[in-house]
Amino acid sequence: MTVAVDAGLRIEGYASLWGVADLKGDVTAKGAFVDSLRRTGAGGVRMLHQHESRAVVGIWDEIVEDERGLFVRGRIADWSAEARYAQALSRAGALDGLSIGFRAAKARREGRLRVLSGVELWEVSLVTFPALPGARFRASSDTPPGAGASAFRPASRR
Repeated sequence: MTVAVDAGLRIEGYASLWGVADLKGDVTAKGAFVDSLRRTGAGGVRMLHQHESRAVVGIWDEIVEDERGLFVRGRIADWSAEARYAQALSRAGALDGLSIGFRAAKARREGRLRVLSGVELWEVSLVTFPALPGARFRASSDTPPGAGASAFRPASRR
């Protein structure tokens, strides 16, 4: 059975930013996701709500590394109560954080920081409190998948 997810809330944002330490001391280096994305593509990366594996709330259409970080574009579906809840929170502006679920394939220590240069990306979650405060998403226009991140302007934070 195939479920159409053409509808749903379109979102886009940055799940990771190059060279910026998160609250746990992880820093992602440019190129860290290349091998993982080459193997799985966006279709192999799950969109979860709050890192809960039972709460797949949508589909990632595009995940690319650009000059700023790891750009993601996808659709929050309406196929479950949890997905509809994530949609409602996102539309209200109460949910706008992104967080990655991964395994560090290659990393080095630099003082208190762990610099990630190779990452197996498993999922990108919609979260209330991202470990990387700049990892945010917003509802996007009807820009088709593949159009890139050039027009993304993160919402200003108060």
